[in-house]
Amino acid sequence: MHKKNKYTPNPDKERASAPETRASVTIEASFAIPMFLFAVLCLIWMIEIQSIRISIAGAAQSAAKKATEQTALVSVLNSIKLKSDIVELIGEERLENSIIDGGSSGISCWKSYVSPVTGEMNIVVEYKIKLPVPMFGSPSVSLSEEFKMSSWTGYNDRKAGEEGSEIVYITDHGTVYHEDYQCTYLQLSINYVPFTEAERMRNGSGGKYYACEKCVYGPPMAGVYITDHGNRYHNSLNCSGLKRTIRAIEKSDAGWRGGCSKCTGKE
Repeated sequence: MHKKNKYTPNPDKERASAPETRASVTIEASFAIPMFLFAVLCLIWMIEIQSIRISIAGAAQSAAKKATEQTALVSVLNSIKLKSDIVELIGEERLENSIIDGGSSGISCWKSYVSPVTGEMNIVVEYKIKLPVPMFGSPSVSLSEEFKMSSWTGYNDRKAGEEGSEIVYITDHGTVYHEDYQCTYLQLSINYVPFTEAERMRNGSGGKYYACEKCVYGPPMAGVYITDHGNRYHNSLNCSGLKRTIRAIEKSDAGWRGGCSKCTGKE
């Protein structure tokens, strides 16, 4: 009979292989843990980028809707006001602590405009996302949110209520009501003219133009803004004197206001 060979452990060899195994596990962990953390960090960046894009797109939509009423009267889009409204809607603190390069000041709306042909608003909001990767010099990615919005055409010319009370239009400081939203007394016709000509020009009622108390400080600009039926010249197109806040009310609520001589035929 043959005797079975018995395994004789070698204590020295086992002691030598144990450190090698531990070293192998340590090396694998040194690669796996950073890769896992980097993957988690990338996921957080993606969530934050998507959150920022949704916030800016939503705020831009709301700010554009607000701007449509202003561009209905003056077909010029105030991109500075558009940006200010976007920042206000999102929150300046939120933007300053976000990954937008430059925070709230990193948002640009200057490419937004109103088409002179269709009256359609073209909104373009640009910004950069900074990626916190110091080893690559903190690169940034340019993003933009773009969409179009139809201009506001006013309220429907309709009857209100079962009693047949008409809808009429008033301004905050006007003394008459208007039956036609497109009345020229409501729709300001703004012209840009040299100041030297404005001094000689007369408005629709034959009156002179005087300096606006709200936007003319010191000498007027070389060119000023005037309206056909106004009696002031303006240095700034954004002056509140060149804007009308029009409200629709029931005729029965017009109170002491008389009818507009142009669109109602009443003196």
